[in-house]
Amino acid sequence: MSRRTLLVALLCLMPLAVAPAQGQSGLAQERADYTRWLLSAPTSPLAAVAQQPIDAGLRLGPPDADVQLAGVGEHRVSARVGGVRLESASGSRLLPPGVPVKLADYTLIADGPPGREVLTVFGPHHPARPPVYYDPSPSYVFVGALVPPEHRGTVRVLGADGIEVEAAEAGSVVVPVGDTRVRLRVLRLPVSGGEESDLEIFFRDETNGRGSYPAGRFVSLIPISDGSYRLDFNRARNPFCAYSSAYPCPAPWRGNAIPEPVPAGERYEGGGLSDPGATREAR
Repeated sequence: MSRRTLLVALLCLMPLAVAPAQGQSGLAQERADYTRWLLSAPTSPLAAVAQQPIDAGLRLGPPDADVQLAGVGEHRVSARVGGVRLESASGSRLLPPGVPVKLADYTLIADGPPGREVLTVFGPHHPARPPVYYDPSPSYVFVGALVPPEHRGTVRVLGADGIEVEAAEAGSVVVPVGDTRVRLRVLRLPVSGGEESDLEIFFRDETNGRGSYPAGRFVSLIPISDGSYRLDFNRARNPFCAYSSAYPCPAPWRGNAIPEPVPAGERYEGGGLSDPGATREAR
């Protein structure tokens, strides 16, 4: 990044002045909607019982199967030319990418790029408390420019749902947090089942393991009408591995460590989980 480009980014990203009532009203609705989805949706991470790469194929059902499913007979899942198929003695059917498919009392979703497909299996919801959050604060809302990447390209990362995707380098933003300014890497993550993509930041900060999820959190970078972007840490959310051990946790993105606490967004009140950031880093 050139010195001039960095200076522009530093000047553009300032705390966003928003009427507190208006901002908190929309945020409260988002949190309520997300809580309802988590506690009731058949494909909520709270209902996940397994997530495995399909590779050469998976057996579902019996006690000796790769994924044991109570009350389900022998089924096989395989990735072939033309898509992922679910097969049993009664026939075969396609599992369209990202589309939920019922199997007895379970729901299956096959997703991921060709050659790296993953099957996620959902069952009944586990008893769980609703998600908890830090109190909203306008001090953690920023608006400014997205600085283009120095080198365009793609990188394999795990999304919030534990699925590996080919993410494009979108650039970076620079935000003032506490007494420091931090440059955060932004990746464009594809959305399952379509041509859309999301601008995402997976970050770590000094609240990890001390109020927020140990592995880090995701937050979206939102385009706004004047060509700039909004980064609202009040909307930071946990990866799905915070809700179910069926999901692998994303590795920290290189450089996205904030050396200050960010007490905004989703909290974490669980325990006993290791911190993947201590042993590995995404490249």
